Amino acid sequence: MTFEGHFVQPSIPRFDGHYDHWSMLMENFLRNKEYWSLIETGYEEPAHGEQPLSEGRQRELDAVKLKDLKAKNYLFQAIDRSILETILDKDTSKKIWDSMKTKYEGNARVKRSTLQALRRDFEVLEMKVGETITNYFARVMIVANKMRVYGEIMTDVTICEKILRSLTDKFNYIVCSIEESRNLDTITIDELQSSLTVHEKKFHRGNGVEQVLKVTTDDRVWGRGRGRNSFRGRGRGRGGAAFNKAIVECYKSHNLGHFQYECPKWDKEANYAEVNEEYDMLLMSYLESPDTQQIDAWFLDSGCSNHMCGNKGMFTTLNESFIHSVKLGNNSRMNVIGKGSIKLVLNGISHVVHEVYYVPELKNNLLSIRQLQERGLTILIQGGVCKIYHPVKGLIIQTEMSMNRMFILLSHTPVSLTAPSEGCFYTSSPDLFHLWHRRYGHLSYKGLKALQHKGMVHGLPQFQVSDTTSINCIHGKQHRGIMPAKSTWRASQPLELIHADICGPISPISNSGKRYTLCFIDDFSHKSWVYLLTAKSEALLCFQFFKKLVEKEKAFNIKCLRTDRGGEFTSTEFTDFCKANGIKRQLTTAYTPQQNGVAERKNRIVMNMVRSMLSDKQLPKTFWPEAVNWTFYVLNRCPTLAVKNVTPQEA
Repeated sequence: MTFEGHFVQPSIPRFDGHYDHWSMLMENFLRNKEYWSLIETGYEEPAHGEQPLSEGRQRELDAVKLKDLKAKNYLFQAIDRSILETILDKDTSKKIWDSMKTKYEGNARVKRSTLQALRRDFEVLEMKVGETITNYFARVMIVANKMRVYGEIMTDVTICEKILRSLTDKFNYIVCSIEESRNLDTITIDELQSSLTVHEKKFHRGNGVEQVLKVTTDDRVWGRGRGRNSFRGRGRGRGGAAFNKAIVECYKSHNLGHFQYECPKWDKEANYAEVNEEYDMLLMSYLESPDTQQIDAWFLDSGCSNHMCGNKGMFTTLNESFIHSVKLGNNSRMNVIGKGSIKLVLNGISHVVHEVYYVPELKNNLLSIRQLQERGLTILIQGGVCKIYHPVKGLIIQTEMSMNRMFILLSHTPVSLTAPSEGCFYTSSPDLFHLWHRRYGHLSYKGLKALQHKGMVHGLPQFQVSDTTSINCIHGKQHRGIMPAKSTWRASQPLELIHADICGPISPISNSGKRYTLCFIDDFSHKSWVYLLTAKSEALLCFQFFKKLVEKEKAFNIKCLRTDRGGEFTSTEFTDFCKANGIKRQLTTAYTPQQNGVAERKNRIVMNMVRSMLSDKQLPKTFWPEAVNWTFYVLNRCPTLAVKNVTPQEA
């Protein structure tokens, strides 16, 4: 109840250690009192010895001093005694405010560091399972508002997009609906929260109805009586009304139109379980001795200075010459008699942990959080969940807090029930011909026979050439048709004509990110060189390296370069480089690869051998760069029609 002519005096915000919140409230309070201009600009008194002010200017200065004194009074009342004693030497309200700002907000470097931490927190925000929309929006806005305080431009569009992509899976179809029907550039945070809250309430209502229907459905499936538990009732009451299944949400997949027991995901998961079971049985039938799995618990410890393990059998490598000691929390010490590496199997994925201390007296295995961070990993502990992020692979480990408030990683390590014994394994192949056929990258039978009969390779054993064609060569060397006959002109000396071509993009991308191969072939000896490229734009740099290498190796200069009309070969930089070094260019007609037949055939031969080797060893296709390098190494040491009785490497 208010009375005319009376008003309530606003309370002065007390500083509680949260400077961001207090500074916002205090600024608003001082603006209301019309004292904020003094905080921003302050005032200046005439220096000692200057000419005295006029009477009017002196009155203005006294009025400003009085306002500044009142502003100081409000600031003093907002600060407790311990902080007040540190700023008693500040004689103006502006100096007091600046001192508080420097103490608790920091300089530009501190702000930048804090902002970086807030950006990281904002990016890893995700809605928890069971968390309400209101609570999740509150968590996001707390971080976003802190970023705004430190100078980050946080628009509603940025926040809305972050929220939409970090909701739980049950909101997926709602997110799609909002993205299709609403313009995200104009939607506000309040509108988005209101829309998601309405859908959240529908989820709760739908889940309640579904649970009742689920119980009835279970009775219908498992019971066969005709009593009250029968699913199909009679009468004209509410139970007999027609039910619209289109509004039912599945509790399993959160899709509309079917109940949980009708969800197709059950069948998919059942099939998946059967596949796993068959796989396990196949593995057990293969082993000669029964194996079991040892489950080792590893505790994540922020107070531990180094990884420690008390089980010597877990080490894959161990340096027992390393002697050290560790101090425990009760001031006792334990001896460290080794350091090595341990292989952990977490959720089916192997991880190797290095520099682990071997402490025989230790009963529990410890993982040092500090040592993991030194390895470049990021550890995020939030909401009872510990997540470990790799700088390249992203999230690699996640574990929940146990009942005794510990974060435990369970490693499933296969351990044989019989004692391990030392042994030496070797491989043998009675078919020497096919063995050397594989070693030479599935070289043609004719070429392998020439290597043997002409004694071109030292140490090559005698074997009988087979008449049967390798099935892997059939898979890897199929092609559409042969190239036209080769040109009648041939180079008479090394580097007189160089053939070049780029092959790719090759799918899949290699483990090192390579997508193309660039090969150079000497027309005289047919010796070839290969470079692996990430992008075609690297062709000029590779050609410059190649030119320096071969001209010193052969003591000849490159005279002519034959390529297609690809942009990497016809660029201004490539053309100018060839002109500056006196290299003649031969460019083939567009869409006529036959004119560059030497390079095209080389690419075909190389890729045939690569596919054959990968197929033979059943290796992932991402290892094609290793196979390409080995193929060029082998081909330079195989017979060719270009030179007689010697290999291209020797020519």
